[in-house]
Parts: sequence; C-alpha cells; structure tokens
Amino acid sequence: MTFGLPKPRFFWPRLPVMDRYITLELVPPFLFGVGAFSSLGVSIGALFDLIRRVTESGLPISVAVQVLLLKMPEFIAYSFPMSILLSCLMTYSRLSSDSELVALKACGVSIYRMVLPALGLAFLVTGMTFAFNEMLVPSANYQATQTLAAALNDKDPDFQERNILYQEFESVKQPNGKKKDVLARLFYAKEFDGNQMRGLTILDFSQDGFDQIVSAKSAAWNPTQKLWDFFDGTIYAVSPDGSFRNIAKFDQQQLKLPRGPLDLASQPRDYNEMNLAQSYDYLELLKQSGDADKIRKLRVRIQQKYALPFICVAFGLVGAALGARLNRGGRSTGFAISIVIIFSYYLLAVICGSIAQLGVISPLLGAWLPNLFGLGAAALLLLRSTR
Repeated sequence: MTFGLPKPRFFWPRLPVMDRYITLELVPPFLFGVGAFSSLGVSIGALFDLIRRVTESGLPISVAVQVLLLKMPEFIAYSFPMSILLSCLMTYSRLSSDSELVALKACGVSIYRMVLPALGLAFLVTGMTFAFNEMLVPSANYQATQTLAAALNDKDPDFQERNILYQEFESVKQPNGKKKDVLARLFYAKEFDGNQMRGLTILDFSQDGFDQIVSAKSAAWNPTQKLWDFFDGTIYAVSPDGSFRNIAKFDQQQLKLPRGPLDLASQPRDYNEMNLAQSYDYLELLKQSGDADKIRKLRVRIQQKYALPFICVAFGLVGAALGARLNRGGRSTGFAISIVIIFSYYLLAVICGSIAQLGVISPLLGAWLPNLFGLGAAALLLLRSTR
C-alpha cells in the first residue's frame, strides 16, 4: 500500500466579498482612463509636433513613429493619477446612483470602510507610477531626444560653451573638533569646444604654506591616466604674504585635478530624462558650480519626482468621496469632473513649483503642497459624506 504525498497548499490572501466587488468595478474605468488620457496626452504633447516636423522639416515617418512610441511611457505615467481619479469617481458614483452604497450603510458599513478598496488600488497605482518614472520614462525620453536630433541633424552643441566654473571643497577639522567645508580649488575656463577647454585659470588653496595659480591656454581631460593635460601655461606659487615665490612656465603639464569640470561642462540630460540617482549626481555637480538658481530648480524637480506618484492617493480618496455624493452620473459626467480636478491640481502644482524655484518657499513644501491640498479636500469630502 502506497501513500501519496500531500498536495502543497498555497494560502492566498482572500479579500472580503465587498472589497473584491468594488475592486473589480474599479479596474475597467481605470483601464479606460489610462487609454483615454494617454491618447489625449500623446496627441497634444507629441503627435502634433511630430506631424509638423514631418511636413516642414522632412522628418521620416518611420523616425516619427519611433519617437512617438518612445514618448508613450511618459504619457502613460502621467495618465495613472488621472485614471485613478476617474475610476473612483465613476465607480462610486454608479454605486451611489444604484443605491448600493445606501444598502451598505444600512448594513452598518461606514463610508471610511467603503473607500478602502479605492485606497488600496491608489497605493498600487502609486507604486506603478513611481516605477514608470524611474525605470522607463527617463531612458525613453532621452532616447527619443537623441533619435529626433540625429534624424534632423541638430547642430546644437550638447555642452556648455562658455564660462565653466567649478569649485572643489574639502573638509577641514576646526580647533573645536568640528569639520567645516572650505574651498580647496577654483576651476574656471572661458570656452569649451567639446574636447578642449580654453582660457583656463585654476586657483589652488590645498597646499600647505602657499597658494598656487595655474594659467593655461588650453587643457584636455586624459581618460587613460585620469588627469588633466594643460598646454602653454604658467604656474605661480604665492606666499602667505602675497608675494610670488616661484614662477614656472610650461608647454605641457599634467595636473591631477578632478574630472568634475568636464562633467559640469557637458550638457546634462533634461530634467525629464534623469531618474533620481542621476538627478542627485547632477545636483552634486551644481553645488560645485555655485549656481544657486539651477540648484534650487533641481531641488524642486527632485521633490516633485517623489510627490507626483503620491497624488494617486489623494485623487483616489477625492474620487471615491465625491463619487459617493453623486446620485446620478455616467462616464461623461465623471470624465468632465475629473478634467476640472486634474486641471486645478496641475495648475496648483505649477504655481507652487514656480514659487519654490524663486526661493519664497522650500522645495519640499513647493512639491508637496498640492498633495496636502488634495488630502485635505478628500478628508473634508469624506467627513461630509458621513453626515
């Protein structure tokens, strides 16, 4: 007599019937919203411009189609928050008009419990939005830009041509034991042609007992030895009393300086073409340049990369609470209300972002303030729905 091994049992989390029912009702309008809003965004944001380039600049249709496909992830990511708003608004409006919410209330189910499926879906879409914006959108946008520039023979330089300023700091221990960042080197170049920098002046304060000034006609980064090759220049050694202690002229001189000036001069990707890791790397470079306006703008964009996905939570709660208050409505009504809310949110986001870039408020507040307004509106609507 043989005994078979027991079949493995898998314990899958089972949602309550109400949660499964509402979740299944939320999915179709969400998918409808993704398709509708993505199509609308592609048409307005990319398609019309590509058609103009095809007719006026002779852009090949095959390249236009390729660029259009590469721009799709960006508009799909933008559509996720809009779609969760539309989905919750339409679903809970339909449940309200069919008196299903009234029946649930009669069974003792509160409005807070009813919106839990919408909140769960909103958090799931938040993760999807963040994943798209980190893993797909930046690389796809950058590839679209490069493809379009190559097809149109764009001659614009992809680097900063003039006035490259780079500051290098080092940490110095103070007498009280604390460390303080002090300027170690100041690197300045008048021009950059993509390969060589010209008209260079380097102030070196890192040497003990004297400062050093390097003036050179040109310089180029040596990737093999990972240092700079300076040409046709002079090195001045300045004593603490301000007198020139030593002067040395050279035809070619190698100096071990950081690669940062080259990275700073090379034109970075656009903000929409960088993920968070690339944005933080560029922020470190900008800190060395001392450009306060660019630093503040990038800080705002970084915070917006965090804040944008989480608007799905506010939109989900607002849509559910507002939909529960509508006795009648269909796709057209839900779509119209969604457009108004979405336009208001993005208008507020642009205003708050601009104020933050001016330095009136912090980048953190400028990016997250629209989300706080959305959560506040959701809380107010939910509170009123319980009455």
